Amino acid sequence: QVQLVESGGGLVQAGGSLRILCAASGRTFMSSVMGWFRQAPGKEREFVAAISRGGSATYYTDSVKGRFTISRDNAKNTVYLLMTGLKSEDTAVYYCHAETFDQSGFSLGGAWGPGTQVTVSS
Repeated sequence: QVQLVESGGGLVQAGGSLRILCAASGRTFMSSVMGWFRQAPGKEREFVAAISRGGSATYYTDSVKGRFTISRDNAKNTVYLLMTGLKSEDTAVYYCHAETFDQSGFSLGGAWGPGTQVTVSS
């Protein structure tokens, strides 16, 4: 099963940019749909963005469309989230998620990273 570790979080001023990344180990990265989720204090974890196995399709929650970009490098087993125009409401712990599928499209299960803190100061 794929194992995930996020990095790149930190403190940034409102309006600024930050790129976080998720490094995956294991041989199933290319078989995994990758996603970013976030959880703010006192709130439930929410979907942010996802990218298909080959990287040709991306999906975003409405609040980040036009500001965030998800990408992946299958040669490096890494998925990225470039965040621009950051707002205080983007402050959260950001989690990487992998959903792995077999050749028939059957889900083999998911995995989560431990998360990375992103704090946007206003």
